[in-house]
Amino acid sequence: MLSYQSAAFRSYSQLALIVVAAGAIYPLLYLRQNFELSILEAFNITQTQLRYCSSMLGVIFMVTYIPSGWLADRFSSRKLLSLSLLATALLGLWFSTMPSYSSLLVIYGAWGVATGLTFWSAHIKLVAMLADKDQQGRFFGILDGGRGLVEALLATFAVALFAYILSQDAGSTKMALQQVIYLYVGVLLIVSPLVYWLLDDREEGADVTEEPAKSVFIDDLKDVLSRREIWLCAICIVCGYQLFYATYSFSAYLQQNFSLTAVMVGYITVAKLWMRPIGGIAAGFIGDWLNPEKVLSILLILASLSLAIMAFVPASSAALLMIVLVLLIGLLTYGVRGLYWATLGGCNVPNKIKGLAIGIISVIGYFPEVYLPLLSAPLIENYPGGLGYRIYYLIVATCGLLGAYAAYLLARPKVRAKHVLLDH
Repeated sequence: MLSYQSAAFRSYSQLALIVVAAGAIYPLLYLRQNFELSILEAFNITQTQLRYCSSMLGVIFMVTYIPSGWLADRFSSRKLLSLSLLATALLGLWFSTMPSYSSLLVIYGAWGVATGLTFWSAHIKLVAMLADKDQQGRFFGILDGGRGLVEALLATFAVALFAYILSQDAGSTKMALQQVIYLYVGVLLIVSPLVYWLLDDREEGADVTEEPAKSVFIDDLKDVLSRREIWLCAICIVCGYQLFYATYSFSAYLQQNFSLTAVMVGYITVAKLWMRPIGGIAAGFIGDWLNPEKVLSILLILASLSLAIMAFVPASSAALLMIVLVLLIGLLTYGVRGLYWATLGGCNVPNKIKGLAIGIISVIGYFPEVYLPLLSAPLIENYPGGLGYRIYYLIVATCGLLGAYAAYLLARPKVRAKHVLLDH
């Protein structure tokens, strides 16, 4: 039993607060996961325009990943997180007015800064500081799974609220979506001051160096880029993240091709969100018990095959089959997400360049945020009747198999041996 005065209680209570913050800040950015067609109707925009907004978000993320680490090393992570939550909420209020397409581009770009530049590395750093060396996997598994649990709870309330308002005589899609946005904004406005008052980052200055010499940075950059295992880790993440990102399109795919209502699709995609805490945390523990890279390779293969199967399911199929497939793909892709950062632990990267390595891997690993919206939108619009979705899913599934091979290579001891010897 944990004492409230113990170090373990402090660590887990602080972790819980970070989990809530991480779970609350991102749903507004990815609202289309559950309400894509409703957003198109309420904002009077096309699917391509919404994809461009998502691409704008991805570009900002790519630009800010490495500077985000620099910022987290020099400023209070507590203040950065609180500021990020507040800024995201205020932008959400603007978003709730259903502004023009040009304003949406500005909002998504600003959201990218608020959640990428000032939030991403700061919250990762805080978790790394809280966890002991033998608890890193557990803490990061709880972070991703717990964040998913928070998102699933919020999404459940959001879909129920959306359905209730639509059921009223005067209810409209625009009005219902507006209330959903207010729900998420309200949560952010509550969590922001809690993070500012309760989060403890007093130990952060301990690891900060005061010698940011340009030559040292260049040497470290060369060191990171010369490590084969870093590239394999990045391939695992970029391929795994593509599989996960493809699930964002399930809402529109099911509604357009399987004659399901917006409310029914909302319930299905919310049910998928509940797979995240199960898949993420379970995969983390199984990976620690067996081998993270081998388990990741198996999960990537299974997720890729499941997505390919979904691409070939005919529109006349029973809704129950699609529900099972969506939940299975959700479970597998969340398992992949829960494990792919664990591959960094096997790369034997010295602590002095670990932050730089994470930044570089993030730029590569999350690049699908930029190009997948640009790939999927033309396919979906130029190949109607579900064909565009099927082509999109098959491309992503093929890449997933490439990631599985990279994880397999990373699991082989000789891949790591070279740099283990060099580090000694």
